[in-house]
Formats: sequence, C-alpha cells, structure tokens
Amino acid sequence: MTGPGGGMYVEFTYKAIGVVHSEFTRKDATPIQSIFSNAIGTVELFPEYADGLKDIEGFSHLYLLYHFNQADSRSIVHKPFLDGKKERGIFAIRHFNRPNPIGLSIVELRRVDGNVLEVGGVDILDGTPVIDIKPYVRQFDAREHVRSGWVDEQHVETIKVKSFTPADLADRRD
Repeated sequence: MTGPGGGMYVEFTYKAIGVVHSEFTRKDATPIQSIFSNAIGTVELFPEYADGLKDIEGFSHLYLLYHFNQADSRSIVHKPFLDGKKERGIFAIRHFNRPNPIGLSIVELRRVDGNVLEVGGVDILDGTPVIDIKPYVRQFDAREHVRSGWVDEQHVETIKVKSFTPADLADRRD
C-alpha cells in the first residue's frame, strides 16, 4: 500500500516477549524518564524466550522496548510534560500517545533469576508488554557533543519538583 508522497505503508505485527512488573499503576504518577526513577521492578520474560538472556548478566544497563498499552490516543503534536505550554511534534518528544505506541527506557540490570530480570530506574506501568531487550553498550551508545533541542531550554537540572511525574510537573506549571 502506498501512502501520501509515494511512501510505503507497511503493517507490522510483534509478539510480547514478556511483561514489566512495577509499583506504577497510574500514568500521572509514573516518572517521565528512567533517569528520574529510583524504583525497582522486574521484567518477566515468557519461558520460551529465557534462553535469550544467556550472558546478559555482564551488562549493567539495558534498553527496554515496550508497547504503551495504556496510551489513550495517537497524536502528531502534543504538549510535553516538561513544557506544557507549547505543542511540539510527537517525534521531538517522548510522549506515549504516538502513532506507534512504542516506549524505550534505559534501566539498570540488578539481577537475573531464570527468566526474570530485576531492574532499577523503572519508569514503566505495571503490566506493560515488553517487545524487546537490548544491552546498553557504552562504546556504541554514548555520544559526545549532543544537542537536546527544546529540552536544553528547559534547564531540567534546575527544576524543583517532588518527582518527575506528569502530575508533579503539571503542578509546577500551575
């Protein structure tokens, strides 16, 4: 199928490989990024994927890719939690209401127990389906001279809130 401008529309189907277990049950009380979370959680892989964890214990951090199963709409523009005054393009923010509701978090790998990973820095709702896990590799993933667009203008390091959740960030703007 061809889309506007001649681009190809391709439909994909992914199967969940596991599920996240966390203390977070409400979107507005979940940290907006893993860097702002001290929460410990688990990633339970379904048994048929357990062998895929071979040698993962040597990595300190992992990328988790997951399906935002509680996203309530799909948007092309949205007001980000860090700056609720101005709409931004969805590809310039990390909001969950995306055309393809795929999430990405960097978490600390604390322990492996069979098909269960204990992870720190969880910023994911309890019961969220996991679609992939990749190791964070500093030689590949760390970059120098990075620009962070409009986020740099927010001076995140100086924001004073109880927690970096949507609810607390909204209170800051009121």
